[in-house]
Parts: sequence; C-alpha cells; structure tokens
Amino acid sequence: MDTVGNAGGSVRERVGETEWQVRKDLAALYRLVALFGWDDLIFTHITAKVPGTEHFLINPYGMMFDEITASSLVKIDLDGRKVMESEYDINPAGFTIHSCIHAARKDAMCVLHTHSINGVAVSAQKAGLLPLSQFAFIVLRSLGYHDYEGLALNPEEQPRLVRDLGDNSYLILRNHGLLTVGQSMAEAFQAMHRLEAACMVQVRAQAGGELSFIPPEVLERAGVESPADRARKAALAWPGLLRRLDRRNPGYAD
Repeated sequence: MDTVGNAGGSVRERVGETEWQVRKDLAALYRLVALFGWDDLIFTHITAKVPGTEHFLINPYGMMFDEITASSLVKIDLDGRKVMESEYDINPAGFTIHSCIHAARKDAMCVLHTHSINGVAVSAQKAGLLPLSQFAFIVLRSLGYHDYEGLALNPEEQPRLVRDLGDNSYLILRNHGLLTVGQSMAEAFQAMHRLEAACMVQVRAQAGGELSFIPPEVLERAGVESPADRARKAALAWPGLLRRLDRRNPGYAD
C-alpha cells in the first residue's frame, strides 16, 4: 500500500509509485475524453481508485478536461472528503454516482461518466440502444439502464444506480448520459468508445432510410467478453492512445 504524506513537497514526492501511475493514467483519460469530444465543459467525472486503499481520485472542479494533470487530481474518500490537501474543490453531484459504484463493484477501479450529445440522444429514446451495429452487438450483452431522477444530488438514488448497473460494464442513464466501468483506465475508455460509437451510429442511421437490425439469432450468439480478453484488448490500444496525446496535448503526466 502506498504511504501518503500531507505536508511538504510536490504531489509527486508525496505519493508512492502505484498512486502516481494511476494519477498519470487518469489524467490521460480525462484528456482523451476531451480529445474525442465527449466532455461537457467542467462537468461530468471520471474517478479511479488508489489501489490498496478506499481513496479515490477525481477531477478538480473548475478545470477543463484537457487541462487536467496527474498532480492536480483531488484525492477523496467514499464520502467525498479530501484526504490530501488540495487547492481545488470537487463537484459533489458527480461523486454521488461514482461513490456508490466504487463501493459496490470492487472490480470498478475506474468509473467513467459522460454527457456526450450522441449518448444523451440515445438515452432519450424509449427503445434505448438498438441492435444496429457491431458496436451495439458487443455492448448489448452487458448493458443496463437507469431511469432519470433529476440532478445526481440525492443519496437515496444510489441503491437504484447500483441495482441498475448490476454486473454490467455499460450503463445508459436515461435522459442523462452514459457510464462505463473498468478494472483500468484503458478498459473504461475502451468501453466508452464502443458505447459512444454505438450511439453515434444509431443517431446517424435513424436520419437515413429504413433500418436494418441485427437478427435476434445473431444477437444470441454474442458472448460477454471475459475479463482477461477485455483487459488484453484495452492494453493493446492504450499505449497508442497515449502516443496520440503526447503528440496533440502533452503534459498530462505533470
């Protein structure tokens, strides 16, 4: 377990190697969300658990996603209280969603939530995600839905969020947005990339002619990815995503 000091030195000097790596990956993930156009100004959140602790990292409230660095991330507990001093506050509304999922899903090292235009559009459709693409084919076997209850400020909503996500990797929050979980930042990103792509295809396809649905007998052959297979695919893509960031928006590891 990393030891944490609260006095003196830079953030890098006050955390262990494990936490610093998580900070770098989470900062990269925030910037990737911005790069792919899924951010909503300073709103929505991505959280990551510090391994070996019940502490979590979250964005400093007020910073744009493409500005976030490893050092600027705020460390908090399950109640949203800062456990390491920071000049920044957090948005408590976001952690209402994230805290209950982290508490209930020990495999959810990273929780990624977006308000992307395509995702919100599909979340507003009564039928939800339709079997229109290979992206949807993969997502549909591990997808839950959560009905809209207003701004995420009420702790009483948390048990229903946990119930509706269940053991799934993907969640559509109706009239609200999208959410994915992963055992790493790479996995959470890969899951969101698939879900967002499925929503984008659906919105574009609905603007054209008659829709062609994947037949039910084909959908039945879709298997839920094993954790090992999901991790392998995400790990293959992640280094390339970091190289893209290094070209287009370096500095996340500061």
